[in-house]
Amino acid sequence: MKSETRSELRDQIIFVICFIGAWYVVYKMNFFSEMIFPSPKDIGEAFIKGFTENGMISYTAYSMSLIVKGLAIGIGLAFVFSSIAVVSRHFRSIYNFVVSVCDLLPGVALLPLAICWFGIGEITIIFIVVHSIIWPMSRSLMDGFRAIPSIYIEGGKNIGLRGLNLVMGVYLPAAFASVLSGLRVGWARAWRGLISVEMIFGTTGKGAGIGWYIFMRRVNVDVAGVFASLIVIIIIGVIIEYGVFRTIERKTVKKWGMAQ
Repeated sequence: MKSETRSELRDQIIFVICFIGAWYVVYKMNFFSEMIFPSPKDIGEAFIKGFTENGMISYTAYSMSLIVKGLAIGIGLAFVFSSIAVVSRHFRSIYNFVVSVCDLLPGVALLPLAICWFGIGEITIIFIVVHSIIWPMSRSLMDGFRAIPSIYIEGGKNIGLRGLNLVMGVYLPAAFASVLSGLRVGWARAWRGLISVEMIFGTTGKGAGIGWYIFMRRVNVDVAGVFASLIVIIIIGVIIEYGVFRTIERKTVKKWGMAQ
């Protein structure tokens, strides 16, 4: 397993190096203006300047604080509603319909309504983040619950598990691979929604996030700064994927033999 991980990491590093090299070759061939296609060196300098002079750390930290709040609320609601759907057939039929409808609505499309309800502030951003994660998370949970072999459920009932205890003792462990999949999809949607909202209306009364930083780089025609901001977003995504989700996956579903 460790050799496979090292091989995967090596391939990814080689790809990144080749991508940077190809970018540099295109830059040197002058296919595009330096204003819209900066060199890797310019992007690297903008990246460093963003943290040393332009307060990139505070922008990033503010965005992360908002998404953590939204994810906590969204994940909690998804677990509660999906658990109720397990024990109530009538609620399940209604909630399946609600999920099917709401999951089709992009978070940005709800932004005008959220602004009318909550104004321009943190609550609006958190509302969009919650909307972005609760529906895909609920869908994954309920799909995972439906895929559980009936013998597991009957076994849990035979030892006296009912209601919430049955959900926590049987449904969640047996469907944990689906739970993890839902978290991945929900996190990705929530992160994109957060950045999009920040780029649209910018700051709140308590601060500004990385989406606003990207918007300001664009206003200043600092394309290298925009690319540097995108690199920060990518780095955060990689850390969450490999540092959080892959670690959880390795210590749970792979260890339990539920995934390769």
